[in-house]
Amino acid sequence: MRSKQKALDNYVLYLEKLRPSTITSLDDYVAKNVRFKDPFNDVIGIEKMKAVFLHMFDNVEDVKFRIRRVYRNDDGGCLEWTFCGILMNKKWSFDGTSIVILDTNGLVLEHIDHWDAASSFFERIPILGWLIKLVHKKIMITE
Repeated sequence: MRSKQKALDNYVLYLEKLRPSTITSLDDYVAKNVRFKDPFNDVIGIEKMKAVFLHMFDNVEDVKFRIRRVYRNDDGGCLEWTFCGILMNKKWSFDGTSIVILDTNGLVLEHIDHWDAASSFFERIPILGWLIKLVHKKIMITE
């Protein structure tokens, strides 16, 4: 059994170097029945997680994850990260966190991403962005 701390460190390094050519190596880091969830996807299984990553690379250019901080616990940890890429010919970046739960073998059993899809994605879409900003102004507390 691998040390969970070492396994988490290895997974962090893998994510920072993630490219289309490294997706096949995901098998070395995650369990076959892994659950991956982000604001757009909630899938179970390594092949579906690979499909999510491939879809990202198909639609976003020059993707980079920079893990800024890792918090650890007995089951895995929490990652603070910055995502950068080019979407619709514009630079795109946002911050997020990932909750990572490891199984007894040190493989990722759950990878749950948390990031603000409204301000980080939807507001960048011309008409939808205008509507979201309008709603935000209506519900925002003003002093």
